[in-house]
Amino acid sequence: MFTGIVEELGRVVAVEPGRLAVRGPVVAADARHGDSIAVNGVCLTVVTVADGEFTADVMPETLRRSALGALRPGDPVNLERAARVGDRLGGHLVQGHVDGVATILSREPGPQWDLVRFSLPGELDRYVVEKGSITVDGVSLTVVSVEPGSFTVGLIPTTLGLTTLGQKTVGDPVNLEVDIVAKYVEKLVIT
Repeated sequence: MFTGIVEELGRVVAVEPGRLAVRGPVVAADARHGDSIAVNGVCLTVVTVADGEFTADVMPETLRRSALGALRPGDPVNLERAARVGDRLGGHLVQGHVDGVATILSREPGPQWDLVRFSLPGELDRYVVEKGSITVDGVSLTVVSVEPGSFTVGLIPTTLGLTTLGQKTVGDPVNLEVDIVAKYVEKLVIT
């Protein structure tokens, strides 16, 4: 379980078949084999740790359902260690289980923040509501507006400066995870 509060902007070191190597001295400092680290919102299991870097296995299913397959050495990535019992929940409950991939449709820079519109896959539309929570590339965000096929968020200076979302441009792919509470409510109401 994660909170969607990015701890560190890391860098991809290597992309090999079935494995990803990432430089992230903060998250790797106390990481051990078997720990969970979210990379752009995807929960990955640590295999090795050395000198501020960690590796994780990446299954074909993960590559198919996320934007991790587009990563190249040198690319920045959002990193977050799994939450511990008793930690503050600064964002919202995030599983690290990507529900879909979206693209950036537009960016409107503002004096203090950017307004960014993302595509919204049709099967996720029912889970995204105005003023609700959504995770974009591992970042917990509040939805500003929702229209058929898209949603908008506002990115504050902290988010722009400390996450990959400040560097992404129109057309870039991002990982989406909808609010888990919405999925559970739907299941309870339908069954």
